Amino acid sequence: MFDGNLRSQVDQRTQPIGKALAKIGVTADILTLSGVAMSIVTAVVIATSHLLVGFLCLALSVLPDLLDGPVAKVRGTTSARGAFLDSVSDRFSDLMITLGLGFYLLHRGHPDLAMLPFGIYGAASLISYQRAKAESLGFSAKGGLMERAERLILLGFGILVSPILVPVLWLVLVLSLVTVGQRFVKVWIQASSTDSRLKLRLRHNYRPRRTRGEYSLGARLRSARAREGGSLREQRARRIRERTSARGWFSSRSPE
Repeated sequence: MFDGNLRSQVDQRTQPIGKALAKIGVTADILTLSGVAMSIVTAVVIATSHLLVGFLCLALSVLPDLLDGPVAKVRGTTSARGAFLDSVSDRFSDLMITLGLGFYLLHRGHPDLAMLPFGIYGAASLISYQRAKAESLGFSAKGGLMERAERLILLGFGILVSPILVPVLWLVLVLSLVTVGQRFVKVWIQASSTDSRLKLRLRHNYRPRRTRGEYSLGARLRSARAREGGSLREQRARRIRERTSARGWFSSRSPE
């Protein structure tokens, strides 16, 4: 939802900040790596049950992810390498937050619920993989109820209001699985229509293959006879008649 509706608006708001950071020499890679460092700090703080500080660290870890794109555009350093680094950094940051929440639930005496954050991470990874695979095949898999921005907002709200953290985690997990289904259906429809068009194109350009009989020696001889007229015996008799008539014509003039 964020990528589809609010991304352009957020980029417009953060563009002036990106220009200011670019002027003082800050690069997009520095922002991306600082976000990774902040996610590690966030995980440690949450794991030690300092949830209020963890919420502030989570908010600070999100800011570099919002600003690295505008900085790259201003500096003219947008590249595939930067996009790859940003994507890997996002997955690593998600893993750190998952570890922090898992250790927090373990320390709070909920070992059975400690796997809940890892379920969220698994669903989030599947959402990310669907988009990456779809784009590599030429399809679009953007959108869904629970993208990364919505997920971080809900997790931050649950961390800030700790009594409802577990219900929020369940909600994030359910909505993430719904998003997995949404993206799967979206890509499936695109792929099905593409496959149908490909089959129609192949059917339109289809030419039947020749049978083995058409390549046999007898078939070639019969086709040659048809082109030259008659069988081999008939062709030989015709050539003899032509030579005989030619000799008779010359003999009629030779006695003179």
